[in-house]
Amino acid sequence: MPAGAGRRGLPPGRPLRWVLCAFALQLCQAEAPVREDKQSVSTANLPCWQVEEFVVTEECAPCSNFQAKASPECGPTGYVQKITCSSSKRSEFRSCRSALMEQHLFWKFEGAVVSVALVFACLVIIRQRQLDRKALEKVRKQIESI
Repeated sequence: MPAGAGRRGLPPGRPLRWVLCAFALQLCQAEAPVREDKQSVSTANLPCWQVEEFVVTEECAPCSNFQAKASPECGPTGYVQKITCSSSKRSEFRSCRSALMEQHLFWKFEGAVVSVALVFACLVIIRQRQLDRKALEKVRKQIESI
């Protein structure tokens, strides 16, 4: 019987490796920050907190439903903080990352890592049992042939 005949599972080659690489690439692109071209943007269009000193007047807090729809600062993280610029005395909102959000993201990541580890541990156990059965069958055939 040929080496690959009757075998179930993945076809020969390494398609699983390509699928995992593509999945990892998608995750990296989703988390990668978007670079802004600062050469083409004038300082007049920038928020005051990017060009001058500022003081945080309200700490990082989740956006309300109205803020989420009306304010573009709520888009990236869903949290905003109110700041007051020192020179211009303007009050603005800026997007921020809260400790609670970071904690949730951390535990999601940990859960994903543990899940992947459990899946691969199960695959290792299943494969080891298959190899043990094949070895026992080979030994049994050798003993019967004596």
